Amino acid sequence: MTENTHKSPAMFTNLLARRETSVAIILLLLIIFMSFANEFFFTQRNLLNIGRQASVVAIVALGQTLVIIARGIDLSVGSVIGLSAVTGAIVAETTGSQILGIGGALGAGLTAGMFNAILYTRLHINPFIATLGTLSMARGIALLMTGGIPVSFSGWASWLGAGRIATVPVSLALMFLLAALFYFVATRTRAGRNIYATGDNPTAARLAGIDVDKTRVLVFAISGLLAGLGGLILAGNLNSASPDLGRGYELDVIAAVILGGTALSGGRGSIPGVILGALLMALLGNAFVLLGVSSHWQVVTKGLVIILAVGIDGVQRGRED
Repeated sequence: MTENTHKSPAMFTNLLARRETSVAIILLLLIIFMSFANEFFFTQRNLLNIGRQASVVAIVALGQTLVIIARGIDLSVGSVIGLSAVTGAIVAETTGSQILGIGGALGAGLTAGMFNAILYTRLHINPFIATLGTLSMARGIALLMTGGIPVSFSGWASWLGAGRIATVPVSLALMFLLAALFYFVATRTRAGRNIYATGDNPTAARLAGIDVDKTRVLVFAISGLLAGLGGLILAGNLNSASPDLGRGYELDVIAAVILGGTALSGGRGSIPGVILGALLMALLGNAFVLLGVSSHWQVVTKGLVIILAVGIDGVQRGRED
């Protein structure tokens, strides 16, 4: 009995120390505040809208999480969203097949992810610089493909972006399904353990027989593929694909990842934390709209959130060291 009594406070302290718990508490406090501050906040329509807004960021952030855990970073996801969307729309318009259009969008995202992986693993270009270059290239290619003019994209893409299963948005259901899958892969499979080991200590991982380059190719490919899926959802929600889709999403995605407790130094990250981080970012954006706060403050807040999250992570790592 005494041993259990001693264990309970320790478990409670460890729980409070986790980043996911901190983000969950902030989410809860913000929900309570907004429920009193605005009468429309707690309506079903608004809550589902928050979930829909969070879903694309969360889906793309799942791939970004694996990249950062493996000690990389992918700054190109926002532009890849736009490129994937216009590629899918053009393929669907040219072939008359929505299925081929969806395949085109996912293929474009996967290709961009593989391109980033080759730059990193074969040419040994720093992932920050490599993906920054891809960010510019992907946006430019999307503009060249469309001439800056949006392309109609409906059918299955519209179902992914604006469809519902009962009352739940398809994109929100897909977010939770992918989160469960990624949690299983990250915590219960050899591939997941290899990703964490690669980020924690690449040299030790190589000595342990892990193919570090193959692992990095895998995480960048997944990141690109999920950015392609994000492009499909955004285009489907608007029934059109624009080369400007996804502009600035890389900030939201990285903020969600860092808020969720993933370390920029690699080797540490949490799938549930990423979902909570994405929900918090969406909730903040929704709160600004309902409270009539200028959209410019949203941009400032995103920057502050990233700085705060990285600062907290730095302090925690300093204490651990």
